[in-house]
Amino acid sequence: MVRLSRWCGLLEVTSEMYEDDTPIFRAESDPWTTRFKVKALVLLDEEKAVPIKFPAIWEGFSRTRNLQPNSHSWPVKAVLQSSLQKFSDEDGSFLYDVLKRQESDQIEYPLSERDQKLLGKSTDTVKSSGRIVTVVVPESELDIDEPTQVLEETRESIKKQALLVEIGAKMGFDIWVPRSDQGRIERELPSEAREKILRELPLNFDRVTFKTIENIDVLWLKKRTLVRAFEVEHTTAIYSGLLRMADLLALQPNIDIKLHIVAPENRRDKVLEEIQRPVFALLDKGPLANSCTFISYDALDELRRQDHLAHMSDSVLEEYEEAAPDLEKT
Repeated sequence: MVRLSRWCGLLEVTSEMYEDDTPIFRAESDPWTTRFKVKALVLLDEEKAVPIKFPAIWEGFSRTRNLQPNSHSWPVKAVLQSSLQKFSDEDGSFLYDVLKRQESDQIEYPLSERDQKLLGKSTDTVKSSGRIVTVVVPESELDIDEPTQVLEETRESIKKQALLVEIGAKMGFDIWVPRSDQGRIERELPSEAREKILRELPLNFDRVTFKTIENIDVLWLKKRTLVRAFEVEHTTAIYSGLLRMADLLALQPNIDIKLHIVAPENRRDKVLEEIQRPVFALLDKGPLANSCTFISYDALDELRRQDHLAHMSDSVLEEYEEAAPDLEKT
């Protein structure tokens, strides 16, 4: 079970391999077209599925027993998800016995708060207009179950996040990137830029706001003040980044921060169009387009080539950003 990292069932293959692009896993353009007919031997609910990192399971499975459960050496894609992975007879028998026994025993492994969030079951409340409103703060997007093409595109997005980190670090900012991205971004950076990445956010917001902020792709901070926020939208739906920006402004309408969507030039028109959606135009703080601008990859690369970034103010970004058409400076 991806994201929860749990063993949840056994399937018996009952046909030869065949190709079929009828959408199953996605509403359209389903990338998983190599398929088999299967019969379920064991199917376990989320709370009954067996955690991969449960000590007896971790030690009993040969591909994990020599790894540290909490280290970055737990290679989900390489160990389990690269199609198709063949387990040894030892591992196959071990997992078969574990899952058949769990089918009978039905031991519960309670879901953590993080598990609940990954399943969309975790909620928070905020006070709005004198009433309590229930909200859900989505986790930042994970790529552990994406096909190879999407993984390549994700790597390009990571490179642009790293570029934003490097530029901000040279200008003297402290930098925040989501914890799930930190390791991959750091591998793209010189040591002096890595040193500017914060391990904890030095901010004093309510729980819901904090959860929203910590999932933004890149933040530039001066001491304990948010200065700029960036969402990199390489291939994902443009509005995913905009929604996170809008969430921030809805939760903290008095916050003074500049917001940017960073994307390839060929997505420019789409970004500027989406910024002006009615849902983003009716925020208490005012239209999102007043606070959020577009920066192209090309503009970001051009800024990176400036010789004196260390002596520049972040206001230089005004030369590289583009606002929605009706808000452009005249």
